[in-house]
Amino acid sequence: MGSKKCGPFTVAWVLVIIGALNWGLVGLGSFFGGNWNIVEWIIGSWPTVENVVYVLVGLAGAYAILGCRCKNCKAHA
Repeated sequence: MGSKKCGPFTVAWVLVIIGALNWGLVGLGSFFGGNWNIVEWIIGSWPTVENVVYVLVGLAGAYAILGCRCKNCKAHA
Protein backbone atom coordinates (compact mmCIF):
# COMPACT_ATOMS: atom_id res chain seq x y z
CA MET A 1 0.00 0.00 0.00
CA GLY A 2 2.67 2.55 0.94
CA SER A 3 1.06 5.61 -0.66
CA LYS A 4 0.39 8.62 1.51
CA LYS A 5 -3.19 9.85 1.61
CA CYS A 6 -4.18 13.36 2.63
CA GLY A 7 -6.07 14.09 5.84
CA PRO A 8 -9.43 15.08 4.27
CA PHE A 9 -9.49 11.90 2.18
CA THR A 10 -8.76 9.77 5.25
CA VAL A 11 -11.48 11.54 7.27
CA ALA A 12 -13.92 11.00 4.39
CA TRP A 13 -13.17 7.28 4.31
CA VAL A 14 -13.59 6.97 8.08
CA LEU A 15 -17.00 8.67 7.82
CA VAL A 16 -17.97 6.41 4.91
CA ILE A 17 -17.06 3.33 6.95
CA ILE A 18 -19.00 4.62 9.97
CA GLY A 19 -22.01 5.28 7.73
CA ALA A 20 -21.81 1.87 6.09
CA LEU A 21 -21.56 0.06 9.42
CA ASN A 22 -24.42 2.12 10.83
CA TRP A 23 -26.70 1.31 7.86
CA GLY A 24 -25.73 -2.35 8.11
CA LEU A 25 -26.76 -2.36 11.76
CA VAL A 26 -30.02 -0.56 10.93
CA GLY A 27 -30.77 -3.30 8.40
CA LEU A 28 -29.91 -6.11 10.82
CA GLY A 29 -31.95 -4.45 13.53
CA SER A 30 -34.99 -4.35 11.28
CA PHE A 31 -34.76 -8.15 10.85
CA PHE A 32 -34.63 -8.68 14.60
CA GLY A 33 -37.21 -6.07 15.58
CA GLY A 34 -34.79 -3.56 17.10
CA ASN A 35 -33.42 -0.11 16.48
CA TRP A 36 -29.69 -0.56 16.02
CA ASN A 37 -28.95 2.94 14.72
CA ILE A 38 -25.71 3.72 16.55
CA VAL A 39 -25.72 7.40 15.55
CA GLU A 40 -29.21 7.82 16.99
CA TRP A 41 -28.18 5.99 20.18
CA ILE A 42 -25.15 8.21 20.70
CA ILE A 43 -26.49 11.60 19.52
CA GLY A 44 -30.26 11.03 19.55
CA SER A 45 -30.91 13.61 22.25
CA TRP A 46 -29.57 16.29 19.86
CA PRO A 47 -31.56 15.81 16.62
CA THR A 48 -29.84 18.70 14.85
CA VAL A 49 -26.39 17.28 15.59
CA GLU A 50 -27.61 13.84 14.49
CA ASN A 51 -28.74 15.30 11.16
CA VAL A 52 -25.40 17.09 10.75
CA VAL A 53 -23.64 13.73 11.20
CA TYR A 54 -25.84 12.20 8.46
CA VAL A 55 -25.08 15.12 6.12
CA LEU A 56 -21.33 14.81 6.82
CA VAL A 57 -21.45 11.08 6.07
CA GLY A 58 -23.26 11.82 2.80
CA LEU A 59 -20.75 14.49 1.83
CA ALA A 60 -17.91 12.12 2.72
CA GLY A 61 -19.42 9.51 0.41
CA ALA A 62 -19.56 12.03 -2.44
CA TYR A 63 -15.98 13.12 -1.72
CA ALA A 64 -14.82 9.50 -1.70
CA ILE A 65 -16.50 8.87 -5.05
CA LEU A 66 -15.03 12.00 -6.64
CA GLY A 67 -11.61 11.41 -5.11
CA CYS A 68 -9.07 13.74 -3.62
CA ARG A 69 -7.87 16.68 -5.69
CA CYS A 70 -4.91 17.67 -3.49
CA LYS A 71 -1.70 18.27 -5.46
CA ASN A 72 0.44 16.20 -3.10
CA CYS A 73 -2.07 13.43 -2.43
CA LYS A 74 -1.29 9.99 -3.76
CA ALA A 75 -4.71 8.58 -2.85
CA HIS A 76 -5.51 7.74 -6.46
CA ALA A 77 -2.04 7.33 -7.89
